[in-house]
Amino acid sequence: MASDFQRRKISRVFGAMDADHDGYLTESDFRALTARWLDLRGTDAGTPEGERLAAIMMGWWATLDEAAGRGGKVTLDQVLGVVDELPKMPGAVTGTAAAMFEAVDENGDGVISAAEYHRMIEAWGGDTPGGGVFAHLDLDGDGRLSRDEFTGHWYEFWAGDDPAAPGSWVFGRV
Repeated sequence: MASDFQRRKISRVFGAMDADHDGYLTESDFRALTARWLDLRGTDAGTPEGERLAAIMMGWWATLDEAAGRGGKVTLDQVLGVVDELPKMPGAVTGTAAAMFEAVDENGDGVISAAEYHRMIEAWGGDTPGGGVFAHLDLDGDGRLSRDEFTGHWYEFWAGDDPAAPGSWVFGRV
């Protein structure tokens, strides 16, 4: 059963993904999220970069829909049910982290800059006052997130229950 903290952080992300605010996540919501992200990047959906981002996001939708029972609509409680299972399947979490890393690393240089991360947070409807989110995640202070740093934070966010963990800030302050 999800803790109050997990419910708060997952509710925030759920709300950002629920583009039409109907209380469900649908394929349409993920398409809208993808369109927002492409717009913030100034990238056309028909470019290889746009197609790659769309494939990652729609792949994430397909995985979530399948985990929730393939109904085409996913509720917050269904997402929380999936979250409850994630500590038992770390490979699933790190797999989505790898895909999301590819989506965020716009220039493909193998690291995520503060600007790239900021666009992800903005696309997801997150709060980034003063860049505090990125600074909280950049533990070594080198101005970028490596694949390993990002994966660790992603795991802490989705499968963790520690409000003090840096990964709890993946989508902004909770």
